Amino acid sequence: MAPITYDMEVTSSIPPAKMFKAFVLDGDTLIPKVLPQAIKSVETLQGDGGAGTIKLTTFGEGSKHKCVKHKVDALDKENFTYSYSIIEGDALDGFESISYHIKIVASPDGGSICKNRSIYCPKGDNKVTEEEIKSGKEKASSIFKAVEAYLLAHPDC
Repeated sequence: MAPITYDMEVTSSIPPAKMFKAFVLDGDTLIPKVLPQAIKSVETLQGDGGAGTIKLTTFGEGSKHKCVKHKVDALDKENFTYSYSIIEGDALDGFESISYHIKIVASPDGGSICKNRSIYCPKGDNKVTEEEIKSGKEKASSIFKAVEAYLLAHPDC
């Protein structure tokens, strides 16, 4: 089956550099702090955070998945881009691979736009439903908005 790609954009009033730092560079500690029900913890198993780093994400209670290991494919702090692939875990059930590509760009009002591309490569005849895509987009958007809310409430971060 051919890969399934979907793109989404989420806007924020936070400038790109600050949002990238919080969402990507500090995300392993910040996201479990602001959304513990979604992500319980993120642990670096190998590497320094850059390309090749392996991380273990444990999801919160009630999540559809328990945990996943992912590999950082690319991290560009100057251009605010981050790519990673799921390499192990129950989220891969029915998929050969899942990868995510994030780019945070400036918006005309001084804030930012998070552009997220997700690529799912199904095994065999496995299909991704519109409902699953919508759910994934809503979860990604809610994490981004939770980080934004935290930064607005803590402007010194």
